Amino acid sequence: MTALFAVPPPLFETLSDRLPWLEAVPTLAAAYLDRWQLTLDGRPLHGMASVVLPVVRRDGTPAMLKLQPFDEENADEALALRSWPRDAVVQVLEDDPSSATILLERLEPRSLSEVADDTEATRILAELLVRLNGVPAPAGVRRLSEVVAEMLDGAPALIPLLSDPAQQSLVRRYAAQAAELVQEPGDRLLHWDLHYGNVLAGRRAPWLVIDPKPLAGDPAFEVFQVLHNRWDDLVATGDLRGAIRRRFDLMVEVTGLERDRAVGWTMVRILQNVLWDLAGAQDDAIDPDHLEIARAIV
Repeated sequence: MTALFAVPPPLFETLSDRLPWLEAVPTLAAAYLDRWQLTLDGRPLHGMASVVLPVVRRDGTPAMLKLQPFDEENADEALALRSWPRDAVVQVLEDDPSSATILLERLEPRSLSEVADDTEATRILAELLVRLNGVPAPAGVRRLSEVVAEMLDGAPALIPLLSDPAQQSLVRRYAAQAAELVQEPGDRLLHWDLHYGNVLAGRRAPWLVIDPKPLAGDPAFEVFQVLHNRWDDLVATGDLRGAIRRRFDLMVEVTGLERDRAVGWTMVRILQNVLWDLAGAQDDAIDPDHLEIARAIV
């Protein structure tokens, strides 16, 4: 039997540890096309860890079928999207919580990454963040405090893998900061991965948020992704640290976040990325871009 489509090749690298799932995706997709009475309507797209199929519903409505391997990061994706204000996020049309498969409204193929004015794009994103973080996390959503506890458990064994003793000392300070901040972890419904590429143009609202990795916690945890993305725009100013600081200041101004907590949680995000890289044997140094962020906002 001929497969409905070929899985996009980049996923075999980003999901190299989920090859059996990838190989089963065409069969899995066929089951959902039948279950939700959908018709394929184009070539498959993909995210870092998902296959996204343009489809048409039985009534002619265009939609997107998102298939992804179930994990603790995406377990509450549909719940989060249904909890936030409808005019701020992509609409869930159908979902299967047991497999993290979701049928979503089809948005325009244009993201905030394509808005030429960096300041305008950042302000739009910050305003959306205010809408999202006004919502308390539903019961059962994974907690930021749990994520930080896992980080702190692994940090003592991983930090010595940094080749530079000065960076080891710096990361230990970030870990101490995480241990302090997590005493008041917050209870808002967080996106965790809210950057310019995860905000798409819509028909019923100008911009809509997609692809959350839901957490319950402090909204200041969200700022890092805004600083780390559209990096070339920051570099192009000729004043990298000044540009990072201006973007950070705009986020704090629009969201009303407490500046010191925004700085602190951004350092925790840098810690998180360092530990991920060390655990995966991807590097033995802090990402230079992350160091620039840390130096710019303190």
